[in-house]
Amino acid sequence: MEIGKRIADIILMPIVAFVIGLFMVLMLRKIAAKLQRRVGPPFFQPLIDIIKFYSKTTQVSHGLLHDIGIIMAVGGYLAAESLLPVPGMDGLSDKGGIITLTYFLMIPSLGLALGVGQCANPNGSIGISRALTAMLAYDIPFVIVIFGVAWHYGTTDLSEMISLQQAQGWGAFEMPLLALAGLFALQGMMGKQPFEIYVAPAEIATGPMVEMGGKYMGGLFVMQCFQLYTAGVLYTTLFLGGGTHWLDFLIKIFAVVAIPMMIAFTFPRYRTEDMLRLMWKWPVLAGLLGIAFVMY
Repeated sequence: MEIGKRIADIILMPIVAFVIGLFMVLMLRKIAAKLQRRVGPPFFQPLIDIIKFYSKTTQVSHGLLHDIGIIMAVGGYLAAESLLPVPGMDGLSDKGGIITLTYFLMIPSLGLALGVGQCANPNGSIGISRALTAMLAYDIPFVIVIFGVAWHYGTTDLSEMISLQQAQGWGAFEMPLLALAGLFALQGMMGKQPFEIYVAPAEIATGPMVEMGGKYMGGLFVMQCFQLYTAGVLYTTLFLGGGTHWLDFLIKIFAVVAIPMMIAFTFPRYRTEDMLRLMWKWPVLAGLLGIAFVMY
């Protein structure tokens, strides 16, 4: 019975993540439109976009590595979803833990680099070099935050972290500096304003997506849905006590994604060196101070 439930969870968790991620994409488009005094897309536009991309015939093939790169980009998040506990579904969260999840979250950027590198397009190469630099920028404060949270709770099991928070109080109140550093890292992880340095359509013709069309662009759109959902659930799990039921869980994860974006959309896009300087200064400092307080 337990094995059957675990298998069902592993199948259902990515599906739930994709559906919620679609709504997150719609929400961000609506927020951007509201701030820019536009109407914004219709309700089903994200789903229509994915269907449109996958319905198009891709006439240009860049080889096997191009296909493998997109599979890695989506597959990394598919694997990550099985490690993120949600109300009623634990998946493999007790088997992998936060350390395994951290490695899985690095796979999409590496897969994207592999696929774009096969294209040999200079605009794509510039974009992917910026994407890997951005990953290096936000991964350092992210790893510091992960270490601090694991030290505080004495475990790397995400389900156990949720249980401890629901019994003792949210991690955001117990570890405010780590929560602040994690919010910065989360913003960079989502790859949205003002940290979308690897897209920069005015400079490098949409960067990694310059050679992507049809099913490849559809794959990147699906990856974005998983990316937003994963970032929201991970922060909620670490600092907001997860969710006792789906209503409060959805409120938390949508707020985690929406509130920073409402602020971020009002800022111009940072340059690569600006992002490195910002991420390696304030989030790292807040994270190290947070670890000091946790250890003390």
